[in-house]
Amino acid sequence: MNKIDCFLAYTGQKKTREMSLLLNANALVNNVFVISPDTVEIPGAETLVVEQPLSTKTMQLIAKKSSAIYSLLALRGTPLELGQFAISRLFQVAENTRAAMVYADYREVKNGAETAHPVIDYQKGSLRDDFNFGPVQFYRSDVLKSFSDDTFQFAGYYALRLHAARLGELVRVPEFLFTMVETDTRKSGEKQFDYVSSSAREKQIEMEKACTSHLKKIGAFLSPPFKEVNFSEFEFPVEVSVIIPVRNRVKTIKDAVESVLMQKTDFWFNLIVVDNYSTDGTTGMLEKYAAEGMLVHLVPERKDLGIGGCWNEGIFHEKCGRFAVQLDSDDLYSSENTLQTIVDKFHEEKCAMVIGSYLMTNFALEEIPPGLIDHKEWTPENGSNNALRINGLGAPRAFFTPVLREIKVPNVSYGEDYAVGLAISRTYKIGRIYEPVYLCRRWEDNTDASLDIAKQNIHNLYKDRIRTIELLARIKQKGKD
Repeated sequence: MNKIDCFLAYTGQKKTREMSLLLNANALVNNVFVISPDTVEIPGAETLVVEQPLSTKTMQLIAKKSSAIYSLLALRGTPLELGQFAISRLFQVAENTRAAMVYADYREVKNGAETAHPVIDYQKGSLRDDFNFGPVQFYRSDVLKSFSDDTFQFAGYYALRLHAARLGELVRVPEFLFTMVETDTRKSGEKQFDYVSSSAREKQIEMEKACTSHLKKIGAFLSPPFKEVNFSEFEFPVEVSVIIPVRNRVKTIKDAVESVLMQKTDFWFNLIVVDNYSTDGTTGMLEKYAAEGMLVHLVPERKDLGIGGCWNEGIFHEKCGRFAVQLDSDDLYSSENTLQTIVDKFHEEKCAMVIGSYLMTNFALEEIPPGLIDHKEWTPENGSNNALRINGLGAPRAFFTPVLREIKVPNVSYGEDYAVGLAISRTYKIGRIYEPVYLCRRWEDNTDASLDIAKQNIHNLYKDRIRTIELLARIKQKGKD
């Protein structure tokens, strides 16, 4: 009956001891090991002293120590409780599916309150290094023992689960099998930019290396040179159109519009505002600008449009320019030179898309942490591959209009820009601007300021699906090369 070896991160003497005794009382459990930076004495458990719990070295030590068919890994380092027959359920599902790894939904205790925390199903495109598998992962031990990768300090576990995904399915059990204490109680919008902090740079480099290795092994890795574009092939009424989709942003739309009208360029440009049936006074404000000839105020005939659908209305409009440049209705350009800087980059690099850098501000346009978001992790050599790992590409985004018209924008209001960026990066070069040309305003009405778990899961599931579609397209493309 002893089918499972358990590996637990040390969570304090009392909690770790309780969990060790509980696991040892289970007939399915073979051995219990405690992962700790220091030697600790836990009844019924062997201590494994490691410096980095998620390193390749630790993963290989776990594999070496495991002598059972399955290995249970709980490495988050936070107090954990088992649900009813949780271990038996993981074992049952693993036996029935022969999955490389099994994981489950859980309950979390945050600020003393317990809530349900469902996770999402794993896909081929679930390449985010922060994919949430919950507090426990249940591996086939042969998967662990076959793992051999670069010696990572931070990305060992990430490389392991990519390895597991190449060997078999990662199966989610949609049942709440554990309860975990959540120590990071920040809102979703506050966690969003953790990966760009300077302290995370070394970790991010490792994660990129692990993901790139995975893409090479599955035949999805892209390398330069990419296809160049011919900007003189088509005629347009103006060189640039700034496109702003908007619905009910009477507090911010004036600032956005004025930041466009102040632009100084050596080419003609216009502003197309796609007003998606605003009801708060936004429409009246835009009508005044349009009456003075300052913008094209476009109200779609369709009433089923998200942000992406509004973008399609703008780029297929007869007055759309050679380049279509994004501006959200909450935000504004940081100087009068933003459009000129973007167009110069298009011609300098002969690329189909340009992405700038932005400064995070509060509603009053005062800089707030994390400040500058410049996505310097993007490199000309590997940016199109690393794009599959991260959750966004930056702003402002600008497109060579014929390419965007060919691809089209998904008619959704989240992730539409990411989907287009991935599709473009498969074939064309993307130019980057690393100085701030955009102000990203954070306030309570931002769509991602504070999302509940259900909404976060919907967003993550969609982006993973987008990545899956793109991954399969790249594998298909590489097969034809």
